[in-house]
Amino acid sequence: MNHFELREGELACEGVPLSRIAAAVGTPVYVYSTATLERHFTIFRDAMRATGHGEPLIAYAVKANPNLSVLKTLGALGAGADTVSEGEVRRALAAGIAPERIVFSGAGKTDEELAFAIDAGVSEINIESEPEMERLAKIAAARNARPTVAFRVNPDVAAGGHAKIATGKSDNKFGVSMTEAERLYAIASNNANLRPVGVACHIGSQITDLAPLESAFGKMRALVERLRAEGLSVERLDLGGGLAAPYFNHPEPPQPADLAAVIARALKGLDVQLAFEPGRVIAANAGVLVSRVIHVHERPEGPRFLVLDAAMNDLIRPAMYEAFHDILPVKPNPEGGEPLTYDVVGPICETGDTFARERDLPPLKAGDLVAFLSAGAYGASMSSEYNSRPLVPEVLVRGDQFAVVRPRPTYEAMLAREPLAPWL
Repeated sequence: MNHFELREGELACEGVPLSRIAAAVGTPVYVYSTATLERHFTIFRDAMRATGHGEPLIAYAVKANPNLSVLKTLGALGAGADTVSEGEVRRALAAGIAPERIVFSGAGKTDEELAFAIDAGVSEINIESEPEMERLAKIAAARNARPTVAFRVNPDVAAGGHAKIATGKSDNKFGVSMTEAERLYAIASNNANLRPVGVACHIGSQITDLAPLESAFGKMRALVERLRAEGLSVERLDLGGGLAAPYFNHPEPPQPADLAAVIARALKGLDVQLAFEPGRVIAANAGVLVSRVIHVHERPEGPRFLVLDAAMNDLIRPAMYEAFHDILPVKPNPEGGEPLTYDVVGPICETGDTFARERDLPPLKAGDLVAFLSAGAYGASMSSEYNSRPLVPEVLVRGDQFAVVRPRPTYEAMLAREPLAPWL
């Protein structure tokens, strides 16, 4: 469920018409629903509580939507943060998320980032390779510290909605192999500057089939049991994220309760604290991208182009992942009209700046507003200033109130970030 519905003939976010936000902030603009964020997090958390493994750590994947107000909203419900850079750790801390609820992951952490994570006192640093383990131990020794660590394991299980977001196969860059995990865990356990407490896995994103997850969880259970048989302490098991978001016009994916049932079955009787890293399933349907029609370009032959003021730099998922986003008029024509077929495009000077081809939509004209649904995850977080276009602003709605939580920069501010070389 989301909180974007028709009210009095137009699309609204909770109690705020999207046209009101567009008039106040301009377009394109991202709009997020507090009620949807809260609902999705609560459903996921409660489902994971039912697995029979005590209170889980639900570490929201910051990369999905790192806006400080989004993080603050989720943190108030008890969410932790799954982070993959120093910047994301800093964002989580700035949003009030306690260090002991922050997990630091990523296949290429720099020495500076590892040092920052140690100093910040994050809950867990996920080690993804032997060289990283060695660097972390050396950095910790220099600080007379003993950070808590886990080993991210690559279980060689394929999953995910697109090849570019599959992370659990042996040829993916993430994590150590099962064999490496046992050896490295033993080494770390005997290192005075590392405190290994568990193992982690994450096999992909937008997973609609629970069978690969069950396979991965079974492998992780066996690994925990082998490590314990060797006399090593394993307190935590991080099962990652990846559960598919219910994108509009897609088959209904498994629910968090379905995932919880798989976990309960796969890990029955295993005494271990669980952690999770959901992102897309929390944020995707909590946001839309509102755009305005610049004009309709009709040729005597060929496609009919619906040219919008949003572009691939604002929402890159269709260009990068061939992703489908439902597109709705903000103010549907009450008189209806037969749908027309459009190629929906933006103003960037690339053919790749195409949101949809041969999409049937109600008749639209210059000045009309449209909303890209399910844009709350990997929308604004992947946006850029390509073609020197200002970053799209972000708005958070709560009930009948809204606030700009990331303003659109001015051109003057954009240019001021680039001082000329002194010899120019």
